[in-house]
Amino acid sequence: MGEMGYYAVLLLGAWLFVCGVTCLALKRNALGVLMGVELVLNAANVNLVAAARYTPAFRLEGQIFALLVIVLAAAEAAVALAIMLHYYNTYATVDVDKAQQLRG
Repeated sequence: MGEMGYYAVLLLGAWLFVCGVTCLALKRNALGVLMGVELVLNAANVNLVAAARYTPAFRLEGQIFALLVIVLAAAEAAVALAIMLHYYNTYATVDVDKAQQLRG
């Protein structure tokens, strides 16, 4: 099997990013918005791993940053799901347009 080139991997990351931003913009369900955020974070991970693979000075740093983004995504998903479950139990909806009571 052939190896994907650097620009092909960056194009994949850009495509994932566009899909995530589109999901963030169009979904009104909180789970859909959360999936969009995860896609954006995965796009960043793809770019970090590509930079770690193809840039000699960025080998270890790219992998460490990718691991930090994975940990951040896991923590963000856990907190967001907890907030969504609490909001659903209180108001019986997960529509982000109706979540006006969450203002600080």
